[in-house]
Amino acid sequence: MTLTARLRSDFPGLAEGWHYLDTAATAQKPQAVIDAASRAMGVDYATVHRGVYARSAQMTLAFEAARRKVAAFIGGQEDEVVFTRGATEAINLVAQTWGQANLGTGDRILLSTLEHHSNIVPWQLLAQRTGAVIDVCPLTADGRIDLDAAAAMLTPAHKLVALAHVSNVLGSVLDAPRAVALAHGVGAKILLDGCQAVPRITVDVAALGCDFYAFSAHKLYGPTGIGALWGRKELLDAMPPWQGGGAMIDRVSFAGTTYAPAPQRFEAGTPAIVEAVALGAAVDYVSAIGLPAIHAHEAALVSALRGELQRMNDITLFGPEDSAGIVSFAMQGVHPHDLGTILDEEGVAIRAGHHCAQPLMDHLGVPATARASFGLYSDETDIAALLRGIERTRRIFG
Repeated sequence: MTLTARLRSDFPGLAEGWHYLDTAATAQKPQAVIDAASRAMGVDYATVHRGVYARSAQMTLAFEAARRKVAAFIGGQEDEVVFTRGATEAINLVAQTWGQANLGTGDRILLSTLEHHSNIVPWQLLAQRTGAVIDVCPLTADGRIDLDAAAAMLTPAHKLVALAHVSNVLGSVLDAPRAVALAHGVGAKILLDGCQAVPRITVDVAALGCDFYAFSAHKLYGPTGIGALWGRKELLDAMPPWQGGGAMIDRVSFAGTTYAPAPQRFEAGTPAIVEAVALGAAVDYVSAIGLPAIHAHEAALVSALRGELQRMNDITLFGPEDSAGIVSFAMQGVHPHDLGTILDEEGVAIRAGHHCAQPLMDHLGVPATARASFGLYSDETDIAALLRGIERTRRIFG
């Protein structure tokens, strides 16, 4: 029995006859995650950290257990994991704290052409405030971050490198160990955007040697509204608070306030309790299947789809042959939005647009692409339905 045949029934959002190829935007949720969220919202619900009654203590244990699960999943320690609203907030947190404290006029930040807007705009805002300068690393011909170019660009003036571990448009996988070595070689810190990596490939932040790692739960088959920032303990300890309020304090007085240690220092207010517990359940679910099996399954689907699309003269493919779970393409004479609409009529859900990567669209010379992205529940029937929809679109547009 295939991976998909065993697991597809775990996902109630996958209606019969619906072909969901938009997992890179957000993953469908397994019943185990839904049940965990329901229990946490219902019979187990209580606040965390501040209650002296038994249920509050039990919920606190569950909340902190989720932190340990997340840490172990990416190879970190629990006191290095900050719960955030998602990768976007995680990146902004680093920019607003570490960046504000460590960058000044003339310091440089290295990004790449393929970054998601969430890994561009926070650094632009930081540069405007501090006088730092942003450099943009180009891509190779097949859509990878060109680390040879990065090696030539990096100087001791660079204080930060921020790159996608896996591109959300091209599926290209960064040679993260080399990127880390290049950044550290000039004394820069490096942040990796792991949104598309953690659901697909094994991540070990300790082995990678990076300084910050960010990802969102909802792409990891978990809930929306929560994500995580992993940071080196010594960096987190040195970073000033970002938001003030309850839970992030040690002692408050009008004479002055002292703050809790990291990671609590960065988790002001009542946290996303239910979402954290559900994220822990998602980590358990994915871990039980195994990322190597998920990656192999998605790689086979990518290879099959790219092979079919390469035989079509009116299709332009973007990204490398070994893209991780994502296939972006354009159809001659058909806007991706029109293709997406017709595919929807055929029961196929893809993403059509700039994918929050407008600089990459400019580089590719297109206003938008069509993007099919796979999950652990995807199978060959999804590819067949997509190909039928493309053929129908071809007939409509003549």
